[in-house]
Amino acid sequence: MACTTVNVGSLVWIEDPEEAWIDGEVIEVKGNDIKVQCTSGKTVAVKVSNAYPKDVEAPASGVDDMTRLAYLHEPGVLQNMKSRFDINEIYTYTGNILIAVNPFRRLPHLYNNHMMQQYKGAAFGELSPHPFAVADAAYRQMINQGISQSILVSGESGAGKTETTKLLMQYLADMGGRAVSEGRTVEKKVLESNPVLEAFGNAKTVRNNNSSRFGKFVEIQFDQRGRISGAAIRTYLLERSRVCQVSDPERNYHCFYMLCAAPPEDIKKWKLADPRTFHYLNQSQCIELERMDDSKEYHETRKAMDVVGINSEEQEAIFRVVAAILHLGNVEFGKGKEADSSAPKDEKSYYHLKTAAELFMCDEQALEDSLCKRVIVTRDENITKCLDPESAALSRDALAKTVYSRLFDWIVNKINDSIGQDPDSKYLIGVLDIYGFESFKTNSFEQFCINLTNEKLQQHFNQHVFKMEQDEYNKEEIDWSYIEFVDNQDILDLIEKKPGGIIALLDEACMFPRSTHETFAQKMYQTFKDHKHFSKPKLARTDFTICHYAGDVTYQTEQFLEKNKDYVVAEHQALLNASRCTFVARLFPLLAEDANKKSKFSSIGSRFKQQLVTLLETLSTTEPHYIRCVKPNNLLKPLIFENQNVLQQLRCGGVMEAIRISCAGFPTRKQFEEFLDRFSLLAPEVLDKSSDDVAACKKLLEKVELQGYQIGKTKVFLRAGQMADLDARRNEVLGRAASTIQRKFRSYLSRKTFVMLRKVAINMQAVCRGQLSRHIFEGLRREAAVLEIQRDIRMHLARKSYNGLYFASVSIQSGIRGMASRDELRFQRQNKAAIMIQSHCRKFLAQLHYQRLKKAAITTQSAWRARLARKELRKLKTAAKETGALQAAKNKLEKQLEELTWRLQLEKRMRMDMEESKTQENAKLRLSLEEMQLQFKETKALLLQEKEAAKKTAEIVPVLQEVPVVDTELVEKLTSENEKLKSLVSSLDQKIDETEKKFEETSKISEARLKQALEAETTIVNLKKAVHELQEKILDVESENQILRQKSLLHTSGNLPPTPVKGSETETPTRAQEQESDAKNRRLQIERQHENVDALINCVIKNIGFNQGKPVAAFTIYKCLLHWKSFEAERTNVFDRLVQMIGSAIKDDDDNEHLAYWLSNTSTLLFMIQQSLKPSGTGATPQRKPPVSTSLFGRMAMGFRSAPSSAETSAAAAAAAAAVIRPVEAKDPALLFKQQLTAYVEKIFGMIRDNLKNELQPLLSLCIQAPRTSTGRSLRSAKSMGKDSPLDHWKGINDGLYALLNTLKENFVPPVLIQKIFSQTFSFINVQLFNSLLLRRECCTFSNGEYVKSGLALLEEWCAETKEEYAGLSWDELKHIRQAVGFLVIHQKYRISYDDIAHDLCPILSVQQLYRICTLYWDDSYNTRSVSQDVISSMRVLMTEDSNNADSSAFLLDEDSSIPFTTEDLSSSMQDKDFAEMKPAEELEENPAFSFLL
Repeated sequence: MACTTVNVGSLVWIEDPEEAWIDGEVIEVKGNDIKVQCTSGKTVAVKVSNAYPKDVEAPASGVDDMTRLAYLHEPGVLQNMKSRFDINEIYTYTGNILIAVNPFRRLPHLYNNHMMQQYKGAAFGELSPHPFAVADAAYRQMINQGISQSILVSGESGAGKTETTKLLMQYLADMGGRAVSEGRTVEKKVLESNPVLEAFGNAKTVRNNNSSRFGKFVEIQFDQRGRISGAAIRTYLLERSRVCQVSDPERNYHCFYMLCAAPPEDIKKWKLADPRTFHYLNQSQCIELERMDDSKEYHETRKAMDVVGINSEEQEAIFRVVAAILHLGNVEFGKGKEADSSAPKDEKSYYHLKTAAELFMCDEQALEDSLCKRVIVTRDENITKCLDPESAALSRDALAKTVYSRLFDWIVNKINDSIGQDPDSKYLIGVLDIYGFESFKTNSFEQFCINLTNEKLQQHFNQHVFKMEQDEYNKEEIDWSYIEFVDNQDILDLIEKKPGGIIALLDEACMFPRSTHETFAQKMYQTFKDHKHFSKPKLARTDFTICHYAGDVTYQTEQFLEKNKDYVVAEHQALLNASRCTFVARLFPLLAEDANKKSKFSSIGSRFKQQLVTLLETLSTTEPHYIRCVKPNNLLKPLIFENQNVLQQLRCGGVMEAIRISCAGFPTRKQFEEFLDRFSLLAPEVLDKSSDDVAACKKLLEKVELQGYQIGKTKVFLRAGQMADLDARRNEVLGRAASTIQRKFRSYLSRKTFVMLRKVAINMQAVCRGQLSRHIFEGLRREAAVLEIQRDIRMHLARKSYNGLYFASVSIQSGIRGMASRDELRFQRQNKAAIMIQSHCRKFLAQLHYQRLKKAAITTQSAWRARLARKELRKLKTAAKETGALQAAKNKLEKQLEELTWRLQLEKRMRMDMEESKTQENAKLRLSLEEMQLQFKETKALLLQEKEAAKKTAEIVPVLQEVPVVDTELVEKLTSENEKLKSLVSSLDQKIDETEKKFEETSKISEARLKQALEAETTIVNLKKAVHELQEKILDVESENQILRQKSLLHTSGNLPPTPVKGSETETPTRAQEQESDAKNRRLQIERQHENVDALINCVIKNIGFNQGKPVAAFTIYKCLLHWKSFEAERTNVFDRLVQMIGSAIKDDDDNEHLAYWLSNTSTLLFMIQQSLKPSGTGATPQRKPPVSTSLFGRMAMGFRSAPSSAETSAAAAAAAAAVIRPVEAKDPALLFKQQLTAYVEKIFGMIRDNLKNELQPLLSLCIQAPRTSTGRSLRSAKSMGKDSPLDHWKGINDGLYALLNTLKENFVPPVLIQKIFSQTFSFINVQLFNSLLLRRECCTFSNGEYVKSGLALLEEWCAETKEEYAGLSWDELKHIRQAVGFLVIHQKYRISYDDIAHDLCPILSVQQLYRICTLYWDDSYNTRSVSQDVISSMRVLMTEDSNNADSSAFLLDEDSSIPFTTEDLSSSMQDKDFAEMKPAEELEENPAFSFLL
């Protein structure tokens, strides 16, 4: 898409040897040659065909999908990726292809559970690019279309393929995982298989610290419901040579280093040491890795093995084999005793050989022989051949590679067996983690196989991209012709064609023992000398070059033959098959066909080719999704983007080929609205009358006379170069418009200068005239001031003279008056002293007389009171004797009560028996009546039929009249039957009448008995009341007797000496009687209490409303608990009954009206209990009290017994009744009930809050983005904004808030709870809107900010109308979205500094949040710019400083679902509530047991 028309001032891209592409401005045009001033400062002359146009209107933060780029070419793609990488946007779409750039640092905020939830169910492309979006699209297509899917992850080593694959598997496991209750073993094993395979299949390479040295294809199987039902892992081409050969600075496989960092007991058991002491590990200087703890990884791997089903014995065997390989590598060989023989070099080698044999559990000598000797089988005999030291070392390495390869295959098979495959699975999603295209200085057999894989996958990729391009054209219904794309089938034939391909020649060379890599290379040179994709490098004898799709790669054939051979030495096979360790023996099973052969040849290349065929067949049956991983630099460091490196990877990954295919058709695709927004200024008249975007686009393109374009259903498709042509014309129009604007602006400045000069002249004249007037006024003012001063001086002198005369007169008068007053005062004092002496004398005489009279009166009163006390004592003794009679009467009444109760029960049973017999008899009578009625109806029907038959026979034949005998008999028969039926009917009527009479009699009898039963019940109730009153009287008498006895003892104790008590023998029967009566009373109280609790629960379970704004149910419950002294009981089930009642009442969690009622009741009850309860045992009473029963019913009995005995106790009771809320000493049940009640308040609060959130959730998803009209452009949007109401969804939120507020207010919910509900709801709104704003680029626009701002204004209006009593600080909870929206709608953002943003505009937002908003912002209304690059750079520096902090790097907000209040908050908010005049439930007022409520 090179430039076709270039003008001076155009911005273009040109190639640069260092930066790949560099931008600049055209400063000179000479035919096809142009001169460009680059941004780097240098000037370059290039051809027009080598320059590519630059999109000056491209967003500074890039675009999510590169197919939306105005110019789809290499520099545009590279610049877009670099722009996004600079703002930590590491994922970008190219159509349906996801490009992932490795950031080389942790970005945990991109992969947490909150981010995963955001992508569930979201349409592809709706949110920012992410692997979760690709996985979700694959899962949704599988469920909706019933087609298996595959996700192909590719890229070079270090590009992040393994991490991306983990993210995909994590998301799929979460989407298809079972609930926790069902067990999530399959998906857990799939996820935990990654660390196991990484430990044994990953290693550090030059380009990556955790490079996968094998290919992996994970098949995740799903059932009909979309749940994971099984999985399988396929591996490809493990790099076996790494076990024995490691180049610096790479490492061997991780498991070797983990094992050397194992716990000391494991190291001692396997005789390990520092990794530097082992030959297979010390070939490289790199032993440890940064940010990787081998000891920790060892334990994590063991845990992962447990999860995937590898038991502890198998784990021990695995690490035993790994340790044996390390010891085997330390066996060195020297010359043996015989010629061309070998043997372990020294004692160290013998030690390691012995240790390896012990770990393999095989014979040490047999292991040495298998390494140093070979047995040649001939027809006649077996010949043993000794190997030289070099061959023995090769044999040792071959054994190590074979053992490790078999071990890795066993682990993969074990994981597959443990996970389990589902043969009945409906679908599958395959995740392919495969090595990318590789080209090094030295490329061996591994690179050859890897590049073959990429050639096969590239062919599959090209076909898929071509198919997507066709689907896009067909979907838009445009005319298109066949698009050619590069088909690499020639390269595939060169490599794998059979016969004649490179692999076939390699297998043929491996079959011949004398073949070498030289003969293999010569064979290739001869066979492919004319092939266009094969060449022989100059000055190379055995190398060859293949022209791959990604570039030329030169391979060295030195080790091709050895690495292609896949056979096991017979001696090694026999040795390890005979191992005493069953695990090792299973790794080397002895096949029947191998028994008579030394070794069996098999080709790794052929086997790998077959695996690729199988893989591609699997992929062809699935719908593919592609993720291309890119490594931004070879230093493996963050924030470095190397253009050349990235561009090469894009070419190798096929991304550029996909772009080339797109450019071959219609590379520029614009939505109608975007196209008109950008190019409507070329022909503004097309927008005046037409409101149809399609018609407007057609007219515009016809106006500019463009050829070759296509109009689709939703987009405009332009050929290559047409976009640049339109932009050139647009720049011309903008240039002319700029000249006009400049002319008008200069005129405006000149006029402004003239007006300013005229205004200055007028101001100067006014100043001069003002100065002159002020001078004249100053003279006049001075003259007036002189006259004023003279007048004031004269007045002062006159006032001074008058004041002197006045003060002299006053002084004389005051002296005379003072002397007269002193004389009067002296006389009054003398008179008062005389009166005082007389009064004291008279008082003394009167007091002496009074004391004498008082002493005589006291003596007389004492004698009289002693006489009265003796008389009262005699009366008390007589009353004590009468108490026994009262007790006998009480017992008699109790017996009568029991007899009446028994009679009542007997009457009830008789009544029930009578009713049952009556019911049975009535049923029998009804059945007989129904049978008789049926018989009557049948007989009547037969009679009618016979009458009709007789009439017919009489009318039909006249001959019958000649035979009168027949007619007579028939008539008689019918008459007799009729009489019988009549008698039967009459008898039935009589029976019915009798039955009715019996029924009436029985009903009368039952009614009479019912009356009798009711009368008996009332009698029993009255008797119970009488017994209760009698008990209270007896208790009162007993208490009075006890008090009087104590008083008499106190009176007599002062005069009589203490005497021993002799009545202890008589007290024992009295105590027994008291205990028996207490037990009876306690039983009665228990029964009565159960009835009272049932009555209370049946009453309060219903909605009994409110009184004076307070819930009646809570008040009633509290009063009952307080009266029953439940708070002081150590054992009671009343609280359990209340808790069960509340739990059953709030089962319906969708009815906010019902929940609000119970929230009001539970919170009020909690407040009252909180005010009443105090911990028991605080303080000590000075007086000793009698023991109190600890049970609930015992305390209730004591409450019933405690009647007032004196005026003091009655006053105390009245004072206690006046106080509604009284402090009590709380026991454990009461404290537990308080905790349970607190939990219910929090639960109901959370249910109401969550109901409101669920109601607002769908509206919030529609409120974040302004509704788009069909022609919502700036030329017409202002006219149409007033017609429709785009705030319907916001109004829906307001309506929901008002509805809940009214419900809560109607149920008198405490204001503090209402505040917290709405505060958390507004916080939820803030989180949802703010997170959506950060995740969707189309929301970070100027127009959308205005839309959200208008919606927030409605919420602010709601808060103002609701007032702070109920809204609280809800408006402050929206601070994040308010500040973000405020930033979006301000103009001239490029003039704002970072300090202004961080401290004035958005102080609450973090650097990460500000950075994302600034980079995502784009103005769809006025095309204004975002903040300057200096501000972006400042933010980037601050983000880099905070990059190590995981919390600071997270830019999304978390939802707060905690309980935001405490019981203390609730209590403090309800302190002003007065329950003194509360009325209890009306239903309980009629119940005498609840008379205490009145």
